[in-house]
Amino acid sequence: MKLFSVALLVFALNVPFGYWRANVTKLSRPWFLAIHLPVPLVIAVRMLSGLGWQLITFPVMIGAFFGGQFAGSWLYQVRKDRATARAVTSCLVWDLIGPVRKASS
Repeated sequence: MKLFSVALLVFALNVPFGYWRANVTKLSRPWFLAIHLPVPLVIAVRMLSGLGWQLITFPVMIGAFFGGQFAGSWLYQVRKDRATARAVTSCLVWDLIGPVRKASS
């Protein structure tokens, strides 16, 4: 895996955590968990990809990490603003499959 594909994966891994972070109280335990739980996943992706620990990769990976967090937070705010009859939860996956699940019933 090259740097761009690993950064894209890190970005995608952080979107649900940013979505969760947007719905909890700032500086609370869930807020810290939403930021820090993906860190071991990012380290595992980095090690499994063979990317290494070159200094030049750090700005890209940190940017992808926080970009995913902010994109998830932005997505939560958009869904919350557009929600009409249904409440928006802290779980991106649940919010995405909920309408599909209800429509198929």
